[in-house]
Amino acid sequence: MNEIVVAAAEQLPEDVGKAGPLGLLLLVLLGIAVVLLVKSMSRHLKRIPRSFDPGDRPQVVVPDSPAELVDPPGEGLLEQLRRAPRAIEPPRTDRRPEDPAGS
Repeated sequence: MNEIVVAAAEQLPEDVGKAGPLGLLLLVLLGIAVVLLVKSMSRHLKRIPRSFDPGDRPQVVVPDSPAELVDPPGEGLLEQLRRAPRAIEPPRTDRRPEDPAGS
């Protein structure tokens, strides 16, 4: 049995079980990513309000049906059309009628 362990030890290269420069680079990059994530999260946590009590926020009214979300259609448009100038004017009565006979 001793001979198998000695034979296996002779066949292994020297760098087996040791960390290389690629492993160090990976650990450094992961450390930098963790630091940046912690900074970002602390900034986001500072934006959260201290209290979520309903008294702190404006009251939101939730309608019971979708029809309550909008004003009745046509009310504002009808008033706007009443106030707008007419695109087609009625015939003027102050003009003289043209002579159909051509005199």
